[in-house]
Amino acid sequence: MKRTLLAAALVAAPFAAQAEPEAYTLDSSHSQILFSYNHLGYSTTWGMFSGFEGDIQFDQADPANSSVTVSFPVRSMFTGWEGRFEHFMSADFFGAEEDEMVTFTSTNIEVTGDSTANIMGDLTLNGITKPVTLTATLNQSGDHPMENKPWAGFDATTTLMRSDFEVGAFAPFVSDEVEVQISVEAMKVNDSES
Repeated sequence: MKRTLLAAALVAAPFAAQAEPEAYTLDSSHSQILFSYNHLGYSTTWGMFSGFEGDIQFDQADPANSSVTVSFPVRSMFTGWEGRFEHFMSADFFGAEEDEMVTFTSTNIEVTGDSTANIMGDLTLNGITKPVTLTATLNQSGDHPMENKPWAGFDATTTLMRSDFEVGAFAPFVSDEVEVQISVEAMKVNDSES
């Protein structure tokens, strides 16, 4: 779902037309995925993924020809409480091995406005792949004032159903719906780096 957001931002960016896609890579230090769910009606509980990697190929002349991919280990989840993390990694939920990954690969981009887009893609979570749509907004694009290279940043949201990925324990008391908020930055890859 992370790569989907990048694609949406770049799709809406006011770039000059190019002959072929340009490579961008996520700025891992400024990209986060937050998730939240209702806990028994008493509270909203939050978690986060950060420090993940992703790449996009952005076709400025034909945004539908762009693509984005993101991946990160399930066990990179941050919950703020070790007991909750261990429970999420247990057989009640993920039963996650050390190398188990979450991945998102875009399949289609639909531009919806000057700075908005829907990014459709395949999310693989807990070994199950399902289609997901990210509602994305371009925050800003242009030359980074410190890095002196093209940069883009955007936000995106989606809602997932835990049960779709067989991590629906304790639903509906603990909500099946999980709200996801994504905020990422991406930098253009120099020709010498690609």
